[in-house]
Amino acid sequence: MQKYPMTVEGEAALQAELTELKTVARPAVIKDIAEAREHGDLKENAEYHAAREQQGFIEGRIQDIEGKLSNSQVIDIKSIPHSGKVLFGTTVSLINLDTDEQVQYRIVGDDEADIKQNKISVSSPIARALIGKEEGDVAVVQVPAGAVEYEIDEVKHL
Repeated sequence: MQKYPMTVEGEAALQAELTELKTVARPAVIKDIAEAREHGDLKENAEYHAAREQQGFIEGRIQDIEGKLSNSQVIDIKSIPHSGKVLFGTTVSLINLDTDEQVQYRIVGDDEADIKQNKISVSSPIARALIGKEEGDVAVVQVPAGAVEYEIDEVKHL
């Protein structure tokens, strides 16, 4: 069975969501279904159908999270000796050699990726090009418009 990398923070976020779903959302939707049943005819009861649909979503999400957690390999970057290399969980400052634009990304698991928070998936093209490189190295990233070269300015193990 294949294991999927995940940061400690990513695991904690999934555990928190799972707890919320099981202790708050699931009981609330069961209560909503019970109330909707009391209104009579279920065939034309929109509240009942909406609650059942919500229940299906919650149960599906619970199964999804449990599956992800059971197949995850939690990696604590703080426990890995700082080598200066780009690894899973590190934060990397890059300089685009064409535009001199500076960006910073943290390499995380697929489920944790959020470009708005500058978190990129370990399986993304840019992360794959960066893994194993060191500060000062140049990484070539293949994008639809061609190749983009980034210089690795700084690697942080946070």
